[in-house]
Amino acid sequence: MTKLKRRTALIAAGAATVSLLTGCGAADMTKQASPFAGARGAKSVTLSVQSWVGAQSNVAVAQYLLEHKLGYRVDTVQVDEVPAWDALSQGRVDAILEDWGHPDQEKRYVEDKKTIARGGDLGVTGHIGWFVPTYLVKQHPDITDWKNLDKYSSLFRTAESGGKGQLMDGSPSYVTNDKALVQNLKLDYQVVFAGSEAAQITQMKQFAKDKKPFLTYWYSPQWLFKKVPMTEVKLPPYKDGCDADTAKITCAYPHTPLQKYLNADFAKSGGKAAAFLKKFTWTTEDQNEVSLMIADEKLSPQDAAKKWVDSHPEAWKKWLS
Repeated sequence: MTKLKRRTALIAAGAATVSLLTGCGAADMTKQASPFAGARGAKSVTLSVQSWVGAQSNVAVAQYLLEHKLGYRVDTVQVDEVPAWDALSQGRVDAILEDWGHPDQEKRYVEDKKTIARGGDLGVTGHIGWFVPTYLVKQHPDITDWKNLDKYSSLFRTAESGGKGQLMDGSPSYVTNDKALVQNLKLDYQVVFAGSEAAQITQMKQFAKDKKPFLTYWYSPQWLFKKVPMTEVKLPPYKDGCDADTAKITCAYPHTPLQKYLNADFAKSGGKAAAFLKKFTWTTEDQNEVSLMIADEKLSPQDAAKKWVDSHPEAWKKWLS
């Protein structure tokens, strides 16, 4: 399967609480890696933190268990998606716990340079798509077919969309196919960036509160679906290779099993920490449970992780064995 290109500061989760974790305006810390990363003999681990709340949930739980059950010092570094691969290759971070598919980097670092090792499935399948609120679908059932979107473009016009329908994206730093899809499918829409994941969520929640129409780039797993029910718009079906040339793309985004990656040296000599991270595998429901606590209930990542760990011993004990 061609892997998803997860969009870096993407849209997703969290409002204000997530801002300390979320991509909104977060500095790229690639060149400010932890002084603990790669320190020989030091019982420490450095984890790359991606900017969306699901990925932050992975790191929060992994950090809590590494610190409280295995006795490691854990440092976290926020790095954008592609620079994170460079940092991982160079040993400035030890692990990425949620990658949505970067085949170019995988070939370069895993297959050719062999400086990065595969860490296995996270256990969660990711999918990006275009979504409309379910309350709108009840009014216009055929709106879920992309061929009918132009018929409803006037519903989605905003001050920013220049007389066209608005397709809301998150951060301009995300790597998306949306502009090419709009152009190649000849749709009367304009991609408008909210600026960050948190800003996009704020807009979506406000639209939903007022029962207004919106069309948005969104993804699963995502805790917001529990608060704002949404239905995916069916784009032309995904087939292997249909996204090889992103400039000519006319197909939907694929479903991608999310992956973990470890620095190759750390994978070999990282001891119990490396073994634990390879075994770290949980469900979409687990991830969403922690994400909801962080983004909606406003718990700190540490408190959310502790709450999840305390209530799910059967899930994590096998990771430590």
